[in-house]
Amino acid sequence: MDSLGGSILPPDPHVKIYLAGIAIVLLVGICFSTLPTKNAKGDENPSLLQSLWLFFYSCFLKPHDGDGNGNQQDALESFYKKQAGAYDATRKALLKGREDMLALAAAQLAYRAKSGGEASEKKRRVWVDVGGGTGWNIEAMSEFIDVAHFFDSVYLVDFSPSLCEVARRRFERLGWTNVKVICQDARKFRLEDHEPASQDGYPSRSPDAGYFSHEGPRHGGADLITMSYSLSMIPDYYSIVDSLPSLLASDGIVGVIDFYVQSQVDVNFRNYTGGLVNRHVNFFGRTFWRAWFDIDRVALEPGRRDYLEYRFGTVLNVNTRNYVLGAIPYYIWLGSHKRPASSSLPHEIVEKVDALVTESPYLHPANHSVALSHAVERAAPEIRSKAFDAAVVNLSSNLPLPSFFYQNHHYRIYYDDQLKKHTQFNDEYIYAFTWEDTRVDERILKLKSDDVVLAITSAGDNLLSYALQSPVRIHAVDLNPAQNHLLELKVAAFSSLPYGDFWKIFGEGKHSNFRSLLISKMSPHLSSRAFQYWLSNTHTFTKSKGGLYDTGGSKHGIRIFRWISRVFGCRSAVKQMLAVKTLNEQREIWRNKIRPALLSRLVSKFVVSQESFLWTALGVPKNQLAIIEGDHAVSDAVRGPNPRAKNTRSHAIWEYMVNTLDPVVESTHIAAENPYYLVCLDGKFSPRCHPDYLSPQAHTRLSRPGAFDGLRIHTDEIDEVLARIAPGTLTVAVIMDSMDWFDPGSNAAAAQIAKLNRALRMGGRVMLRSGGLQPWYLAEFERHGFATKCMGSRTPGTCIDRVNMYASCWICTKRENLAPPTPEMESTAGPEISSLQI
Repeated sequence: MDSLGGSILPPDPHVKIYLAGIAIVLLVGICFSTLPTKNAKGDENPSLLQSLWLFFYSCFLKPHDGDGNGNQQDALESFYKKQAGAYDATRKALLKGREDMLALAAAQLAYRAKSGGEASEKKRRVWVDVGGGTGWNIEAMSEFIDVAHFFDSVYLVDFSPSLCEVARRRFERLGWTNVKVICQDARKFRLEDHEPASQDGYPSRSPDAGYFSHEGPRHGGADLITMSYSLSMIPDYYSIVDSLPSLLASDGIVGVIDFYVQSQVDVNFRNYTGGLVNRHVNFFGRTFWRAWFDIDRVALEPGRRDYLEYRFGTVLNVNTRNYVLGAIPYYIWLGSHKRPASSSLPHEIVEKVDALVTESPYLHPANHSVALSHAVERAAPEIRSKAFDAAVVNLSSNLPLPSFFYQNHHYRIYYDDQLKKHTQFNDEYIYAFTWEDTRVDERILKLKSDDVVLAITSAGDNLLSYALQSPVRIHAVDLNPAQNHLLELKVAAFSSLPYGDFWKIFGEGKHSNFRSLLISKMSPHLSSRAFQYWLSNTHTFTKSKGGLYDTGGSKHGIRIFRWISRVFGCRSAVKQMLAVKTLNEQREIWRNKIRPALLSRLVSKFVVSQESFLWTALGVPKNQLAIIEGDHAVSDAVRGPNPRAKNTRSHAIWEYMVNTLDPVVESTHIAAENPYYLVCLDGKFSPRCHPDYLSPQAHTRLSRPGAFDGLRIHTDEIDEVLARIAPGTLTVAVIMDSMDWFDPGSNAAAAQIAKLNRALRMGGRVMLRSGGLQPWYLAEFERHGFATKCMGSRTPGTCIDRVNMYASCWICTKRENLAPPTPEMESTAGPEISSLQI
């Protein structure tokens, strides 16, 4: 047989079969879709097979023939008319996340309705769903809110007559008379054309939109505006986005979900996006998905989302992927007016938040023209928070404020999450629970209602214990953003969950329904970045093994202990020790079965004394390790009349472990009264043994409205926070063992102590713990105006507290001011100020 000519080979038989198969499928599909058209016309529920074929045919085969008149409505009908009845059946897998967006919006509405009181109950509630299509979103919202009764009016606005007809039949079937389907160009939709006039006679409308002034309706407006996968299909998206502020009520919420692609280069410098977790899409993904969706005229250029974020303030922001269909990127975004709802003018909310962060007075004197300037001069006007600095830059640049200003609570303070000092932690907290005994803190500090406390966040347990004592303000400070995310989660759970759910999450460390609770209950009480973090880490609480207390950097130490117990065959002994009822039984099991393995010289030399283990698993830095080694070198174990140890690191760590663990096991019943070691051994707390904040009584107190109004969460170094707090305002600073981290004799330690002196009132106290018995920096405190007092010193065989991890505990009390003198804040209110509003 002759060849086909040149180098062209005859088609492979398999290729012929493949092409023939495609032709047959297309032919059968066309016949299948055209023959029953007359009978099935207008059918809202076609068969699954026909729905799938209509979707495939309309998206990939059918030519767009509605562009002859240059009319967007004709173009939409060309795409949707054939598949309108099958739309919902074919979009469930493609349009992921719609339920999440609705749940987040519903949670915000429920919170605002509850916090608004009687005024909120009397107000007309309106929802506008822009590009609502078949009405699926509105029906799906009924899972979270009683749509027929919660909203007075719901407007579905869509430009496709075919989809609107499906929606009308849907709501006729449901009997929801408050839902109105408006087949109209969304750019021309105005509430005043449909809503009754408000009680004062003004219609629910807005004049020209602007940046802050008159950007929303003066009276009424929509409580909720949603766009579900519609923004990417609107060619003239600028005018649509510009029209939304005129529809939105002053305290309303905008919810958007849509496809997107974007590079991190576009957004890294923006501080108003609410966080960048998973926002970056790689080059291949950006190129492929834009080309793919462009076939159906779905535009994924970043400008649509960027403009949305520019025109509104960001409340919450989620970036995720639809892994069912090839990891399609999509986002969920909740926003509000650029002007924060808690103030009529932007500068007022900025000044108020700044005052709450820095402890500076926020004054509204009756004759403030002169009095305010005098008061501010005396209150150290150079003291400004980083939130204030960022807000000034944004306002001057005509940008929205950072997302922290749009939260329902202002306890999380602005920080730049792109700085290396924050990213070095790789989005992982070190401590899932706190290693300081709250009962000892309470006994030593005896906090009062007028105390202003600054403390290191860690896992937040101690801060919650302080909150139970109701000080006027608590400043939580941690450089690791994830540690503050954990504290935020605990505060949000107090504010939104019943005790049963709260206990499962933080008592047992697991909750199978955590994701749903996060979205539908806790989200209104979280900052956008904290919400992003926990939505990306829901597995922490839902995985079958482990749980919250098997996470963080400290999990390595717990896991190594479990490994040691298995290797030495004493895992069952650990379970027995947790089950015994008496202290004597616990001692016997410890001495005979567990101690020989855990405190063996072999384990100490090759595992525990390694610097990498001490830092990764226990959070012990090299300078603190040097303090421990220094104390060991002069101890009786080395230099006593009967020395039993060598002056080496492994012996120093072994002696430290013995002095830590032996007294704990010998004097405290772990399963009954020592939650710190119970959670290490069992991976969870128990109803009879847990930190104070996990008790039902604590939940009752801290779940009351306003329980955390005095909390401020700073993601920064202690030095940075102290420098921005008004002088003479702190009464207590709890710095844990952070001073151990400084190089001995360093200027950095002296500088921080000087800042503590300036921030504290006269008589203010610094509480610290140390791995050493007489840490070197105590002399620095005394040189900087403090009197030091030892509140506890560990000796062999005794416990300093239930944790017993530190060698000593100290209180340093401010006795004198450093030069220049710390101004007394009480003198800021001079006689010329007739009234103050704090």
